[in-house]
Amino acid sequence: TFQTNVLTELRKWKLSLIEHHNLQMRQEKEKHAAHVKQLSNEMENLKELLHTYEISIGRKDEVITNLTQALERQKERTELMRNFTLWRIQHVQAKQEEYANRIADRQFRTALMKKVWAAWRSLSEEKWKEKVAKACQLRAEDVCVQLTNDYEAKIAELTAALEQTKAEILRLHSEREQYEDTMKKAFMRGVCALNLEAMTMFQGK
Repeated sequence: TFQTNVLTELRKWKLSLIEHHNLQMRQEKEKHAAHVKQLSNEMENLKELLHTYEISIGRKDEVITNLTQALERQKERTELMRNFTLWRIQHVQAKQEEYANRIADRQFRTALMKKVWAAWRSLSEEKWKEKVAKACQLRAEDVCVQLTNDYEAKIAELTAALEQTKAEILRLHSEREQYEDTMKKAFMRGVCALNLEAMTMFQGK
């Protein structure tokens, strides 16, 4: 009976040890499962964060590409405007030279006509009578006055056209400066927009 009691106690002690071991094993399994679940959640969060970063980087690259294309288009437009402005300036200068040559030619013709008239009047005074000479002189003077008035009016018209052309040149220069200033501002706005979007992206993440 003593031996039986001892064996019974030993069995109870053995069962207690086995139960305690099983309890520890379950606890360790539960801790391990919780740790694995935590690591799995962290991995999923990191995957989502990586996907968000990839989307943000793709958007940033798209913004950079769009801005680069816009700058290239603006550069082409600026070059076209510059070439067009140079052509207009050359065209206006050619007109000015043409006007100046016309005025000089007409002034030369007027001076030549006066010399011819003076020579003819001198010859007429020698060959014709005084009455015929006076009549011719009056007629020639009328013609000269009319020619002078016509040339003066034409000179005034050409002078006005020349002033208008100069004003057009000044306006073209002003438009070109305004266009270049607008391009600089647009470029700065594009850079600022890119910086703001980059700051917003990184601050948001």
